Amino acid sequence: MTHVLVLGGTTEATALCRAMADAGVPGTISFAGRVERPVRQPLPQRVGGFGGVAGLAAYLRAHRVTHLIDATHPFAAQMSANAVAASEQAGVPLLALTRPPWTPGPDDNWTLVTDIAAAVQALDVPPRRVMLAVGRMHLPEFAANPQHFYLLRLVDPTDGPLPMPDTHVEVSRGPFTEEGDRALMRANRIDMVVSKNAGGTGARAKLDAARALGLPVLMIDRPPLPTRRQVHDVADAMAWIALADTANPA
Repeated sequence: MTHVLVLGGTTEATALCRAMADAGVPGTISFAGRVERPVRQPLPQRVGGFGGVAGLAAYLRAHRVTHLIDATHPFAAQMSANAVAASEQAGVPLLALTRPPWTPGPDDNWTLVTDIAAAVQALDVPPRRVMLAVGRMHLPEFAANPQHFYLLRLVDPTDGPLPMPDTHVEVSRGPFTEEGDRALMRANRIDMVVSKNAGGTGARAKLDAARALGLPVLMIDRPPLPTRRQVHDVADAMAWIALADTANPA
């Protein structure tokens, strides 16, 4: 019997779970547990890590998972690498449902950097007013540049002091709009945007707003990942599940 394990945490994962539920495809979605209030899902869900590659492989076997879909954030490099290794160990086919990366247009003013460390180094400049769109996990690294004002947009409220002395936190969950992000940037007098290249549409508004306002963007490239089969569309993921079922009948 089909049992799909979706490694989630993205809008694409939620859309896939809705499609699976509508089609009657049995499955479970797993969250890492970094967000206090995950979006409600139409499939059973679990929260927390697996205990590395061995733990994920053991889970796949114990729960008789037939299909593994990695729909985590493009920067969840460790989880994605673990998924590739665990799928091989457990003999469970793997598909990545991921967003195509953003690319700059002719009116964009982007500076590309390879990783978080390079972004931190690039901010070793005189004070600026920065919209820092890198997520909560990486904030301590940017404390190396305390001279800037940082606008942070987080899913959950902060539960303690932030590592940078001059910040404003917007607690909200996407998708966002270009109009809303232009207003947010103007209200906070932002003169630079720092962003991970997450791709997709839900978080793109800040880039469109930066272009409209003529602001520079420091764009952080995605981490390298092992070779894996991947698609960018929920319909293609659903077709892969059906094809895998046909190739491996119960």
